[in-house]
Amino acid sequence: MEDNHPGSFLENYSSILKLIAGIIIGSIAGLVFGKDVEFIKPLGDIFLNLLFTAIIPLVIFTIASSIANLQKSDKLGKLFRVVFLIFMFTVIVSAIIIVLAMMAFPIDTSAFASQLKPDTALYSSSESPIALLFTVNDFFEILSRKNMLALILFSLLIGFATLRAGEKGKEFARFLDASNEVMKEVLNLIMKTAPVGLGAYFAYQVGIFGPQLFGAYAKPLAVYYGVCILYFVIFFSIYAYMSGGKLAVNTFWKNNITASVTALGTCSSIATMPANLKAAEQMKIPAYIRNLVIPLGAPIHKDGSSMSSIVKIVVMFAIFGKDFMDPFTILSMIGITIIVSVVEGGIPNGGYIGEILAITVYGFPMEQALPAAMIIGTLVDPIATLLNANGDIVASMMVTRIVEGKNWILRQNENV
Repeated sequence: MEDNHPGSFLENYSSILKLIAGIIIGSIAGLVFGKDVEFIKPLGDIFLNLLFTAIIPLVIFTIASSIANLQKSDKLGKLFRVVFLIFMFTVIVSAIIIVLAMMAFPIDTSAFASQLKPDTALYSSSESPIALLFTVNDFFEILSRKNMLALILFSLLIGFATLRAGEKGKEFARFLDASNEVMKEVLNLIMKTAPVGLGAYFAYQVGIFGPQLFGAYAKPLAVYYGVCILYFVIFFSIYAYMSGGKLAVNTFWKNNITASVTALGTCSSIATMPANLKAAEQMKIPAYIRNLVIPLGAPIHKDGSSMSSIVKIVVMFAIFGKDFMDPFTILSMIGITIIVSVVEGGIPNGGYIGEILAITVYGFPMEQALPAAMIIGTLVDPIATLLNANGDIVASMMVTRIVEGKNWILRQNENV
């Protein structure tokens, strides 16, 4: 859900504040007017339908243009492989931590049970074979939000094919770039109606199903914030220690203050990149490492987003009264969160793409699952950005430890 442009505090938080205001006003309307508030539900339906319509072309052009613009360089060398492995390591660890937390503090499914309609059941596993999950058997079917994973894979193929075409594919690459920019603006325009749309949705939910919805959302949010704070303090210290002992831990916490404040103030990993680069320089991380890890990590390395996607999925399972604790579901959740942490980078409100991916993979009814995921995503965005941005700093420290050796920080300080 991150925006990619720095600005004043109120400017950067305006979209979140407007969404929260819309939800609060809608909740009050639901409490006051009860079932009489049902007449404003079409406003929420219109917003969701616009979002569903824009997602398909946005996914195609965003992913395809990103791949098509990759530079053929030494990124496949040792340094790039190390960076990729570190990114995957921390994202997977963060996902496992939040899964364990959600197991330890399970959500009461009865709090959501009243929201279900008779026809809103999960698809059975027999109706979603692996082949149909990753591919479709006709082109028009790929242009459906019900086949999001197949759409993502096809978009990747378009991007790589454009890249392989080289000079002959330049015109098509420019078309992808231009289309990507247009679709970003389309999504931005749609999201301007989000406070009204989500407000109307929440008014309907509270009016029809009662104020117990507040408690239903409060528990997963409390678990998420608690785990994120512990992860930030404990695991980032562990990562720093792994990269260079106690000296590295002290160096990290001494130099990450500005980056942390910037992340909270902007709600954007991209906007925090200059502060991260400055922090990495103060930590004596070699330029050739920090100048690769941090710009690359800003869009595709997101520990906080990884954790929030798990919480969203768990809440969706709770809404439909399903247990998420079987091994296959847990592994698939971690797989989805890896994709989410990569796909949403650089896309305004790109987290919605990940949410729709999760909804389609598990066969949830979109009209009920997506608003719940959007509400959670909006409320967790600040601390998720804090973890996303600081994760790039500790990742650069860990990469330095592997590439430069265990005494890198001692050598750098001796050279001061």
